[in-house]
Amino acid sequence: MSVYSIKDLEHLSGIKAHTIRIWEQRYDLFSPQRTATNIRFYNDDDLKLILNIASLKNHGIKISKIVAMPEDVLADEVRKIEFEDLSHEDQISALTLAMIDLDEKSFASLLELSIEKMGFEKTMVEIIYPFMRKIGILWLTNAINPAQEHFISQLVRQKLIVATDHTQTNENGPLFLLFLPEGELHELGLLYANFLLRSRGARTVFFGQTVPLEALEEVYHKLNPDYLMTSITTSPESKDVQQYIKRLGTRFKNSIVYITGSRVVGQDIEIPTNVSVLNQFEDLNQITRDIAINKSQG
Repeated sequence: MSVYSIKDLEHLSGIKAHTIRIWEQRYDLFSPQRTATNIRFYNDDDLKLILNIASLKNHGIKISKIVAMPEDVLADEVRKIEFEDLSHEDQISALTLAMIDLDEKSFASLLELSIEKMGFEKTMVEIIYPFMRKIGILWLTNAINPAQEHFISQLVRQKLIVATDHTQTNENGPLFLLFLPEGELHELGLLYANFLLRSRGARTVFFGQTVPLEALEEVYHKLNPDYLMTSITTSPESKDVQQYIKRLGTRFKNSIVYITGSRVVGQDIEIPTNVSVLNQFEDLNQITRDIAINKSQG
């Protein structure tokens, strides 16, 4: 079972830690355990309860009424609103509950409903990306079981691959090579970039995880791409990132190289002239919009 701090509960539910402490004392909501240094920690059941409370409270139900509900009634009330026109915050909470329970059916249903109402791109940007960012932070701090994170990542990965397969290839579009550095496994962002680029009229070759530069260089000279795109989140090591980026600029000097990831964004790194950093989703959207404009003008 995963272990959460009160800040983790705040982070996932949107309810301030101060408020959670007040409710804990006033309504005897939780019975948190304590570490050897007397710090409270909470379990999956506590997180599920605070998420359910947050969902009902967001729908105008008073906290005094919520805490008086038996557990089965509370669960029924949450299910009644689960497939309504939920706010983004409520959808993210519902996805989190599905993650905790490893409930693939519920997770998939929530995603399908959001895609039906908002479209695939808006669901990715406004629901999935904020959700994965929250989960990613908890995973990095060991607050959640890595198996839960991998469970969700694989479900999102499947959706991205299916959506990409349904895009039409534009044989005259600019060519992008998408890859992750050797040892880098976090590919969801790159998969989404692949989907966006193809849907906007670019040609893409997706190499995926842990690609040695020597192997990439060999196919580079065969394909002569216009662009390369990669993300650096965990590999290479921080001390080696500067040298890696320099090698990208030198080895692929006839192309524009787009890079992103936590080891690049906001870091004090010297960037070669043919390399550009994508600091946020909007940068990627701008690239794909430019491709779409050029395609229509061509």
